[in-house]
Amino acid sequence: MTFAIDGWFAIDHDGVRLLGTRCADCGTVCFPPRHGLCPDPRCGGTELREVRLPGRGRVWSYTNACYPPPAPYVAAEPYEPVTLAAVELDEAGIVVLGQVTGLTVAELEVGMELELTSGPLADGPHVWMWRRAS
Repeated sequence: MTFAIDGWFAIDHDGVRLLGTRCADCGTVCFPPRHGLCPDPRCGGTELREVRLPGRGRVWSYTNACYPPPAPYVAAEPYEPVTLAAVELDEAGIVVLGQVTGLTVAELEVGMELELTSGPLADGPHVWMWRRAS
């Protein structure tokens, strides 16, 4: 299986997990993972440790993409609108955007619980996605 972005998520026996980093000094969590300085401007920390982020969260906002993305991105033919959700991760305090599978915009609502899964993009590589929590 090929991942669209290496190092941003993992699929293993525990399921799909986003990979982020947490500052050893102040505890700030960020996604995607980063190195160097803490993203909190009030902190001077430089030790960012990789963490597996929660696999569930609540819809913060959502929309759909009714038009295919421009090149160099590859869209399915024929193009079908893609549902996107910004999900606030449980206990992490951050919001992560991702494609939603199995739900349309009409079925989503703010506060709805979703969980991570994965699926292929139109050109084959896998990405993290959101689905209705089981």
